[in-house]
Amino acid sequence: MNPNLAQLHPYPFEKLAELKAGCTPPENLAHIALSIGEPKHPTPGFITEAVIEHLHGLSSYPTTAGTIELRSAISIWLDNRFHLNGNIDPLTQVLPVNGTREALFSFAQAVVDRNADKPLVLMPNPFYQIYEGAAILAGAEPYFLNCNADNNFIPDFANVTSDIWDRCQLLYICSPGNPTGAVIDQATLTSLIELAHKHDFIIASDECYSEIYFDEEQPPVGLLETAIKAGYNDLSHCVVFHSLSKRSNAPGLRSGFVAGDANVLKDFLRYRTYHGCAMPPATQSASISAWQDEDHVAYNRRLYREKFSAVLDILLPVMNVSLPEAGFYLWAETPIADTEFSRRLFDEQNVTVLPGSFLARDTESGNPGQNRIRMALVAPTADCIDAAHRIKHLIESL
Repeated sequence: MNPNLAQLHPYPFEKLAELKAGCTPPENLAHIALSIGEPKHPTPGFITEAVIEHLHGLSSYPTTAGTIELRSAISIWLDNRFHLNGNIDPLTQVLPVNGTREALFSFAQAVVDRNADKPLVLMPNPFYQIYEGAAILAGAEPYFLNCNADNNFIPDFANVTSDIWDRCQLLYICSPGNPTGAVIDQATLTSLIELAHKHDFIIASDECYSEIYFDEEQPPVGLLETAIKAGYNDLSHCVVFHSLSKRSNAPGLRSGFVAGDANVLKDFLRYRTYHGCAMPPATQSASISAWQDEDHVAYNRRLYREKFSAVLDILLPVMNVSLPEAGFYLWAETPIADTEFSRRLFDEQNVTVLPGSFLARDTESGNPGQNRIRMALVAPTADCIDAAHRIKHLIESL
């Protein structure tokens, strides 16, 4: 067996199951899950119908690179959304993937040189656990950049030393952030691109929450958009990951894409050809329809705006919590330890949230997830409001 498998940490939901073991929540309260970031809004009907309509394509093997029609639809969406001025080639700079999770993991396996001297993969802390597992199994050491309130939950890039940047082969960023909802501004992204060129590492920007935001006039900025504005028209050292799971409420479709540096994607495509991860033809066809439509995405944002407004009205008087810049998580401070709060919330109110410390790692300056919880406002609005009242009730009883 791969010896690095032993280094993997239990997934946060394994820890959560252990934390909840032995609890007996009230039978008169229906369970409300705010723990998993799985969209619950209905998948638009036209996406479902597109899958059904194109099932006849099952008689053919799909290509790993995907159809030119899908890659063109993605490149047009990217160009329109992030103002790339035509600087995105569907043939060399776009690859469809089966959701960002598998791509974020496999990307590290393809780009990390495990024979280098002490290779590092830098990532935010707290973080999406795939980043850490991908780094470990690629033969690199994860290096955590704490995201604290005093830095607006943006990774602490300023204190990374030059020798750390020299060892860095891959930098994962997540903007908007999971779990914080923080958006990395353009000036910071520009400085990261300059560092990537100076120290020769690749930036992997996880932007799967980029289409859930609250101000229609100010969508989150992206890495490729920043690269173009900074004069890096070839998008060198920059790769972004996008998905239809959150944007289009289609997590079961398992459809996303990777786009950016053509030289990096050329090698990543070679890896994926051996990896055996071609997207099914019906999924590709449905994905084309999804990337070409914005009305359902705007409607989705409206549902989240209404939900966040209602929940925050209830919670703001009793907890330190605020509207995130984007995404569908609340990153709330707890009046007691996050693990104790989460366990009591389930045991007494039958509401499940995720302790923040389960999403982060201990560092010399502490665990940045400690005394926080992640609440995914993915359940129906009525359930989210009910959960907020129960959380308030627990806090008032402490």
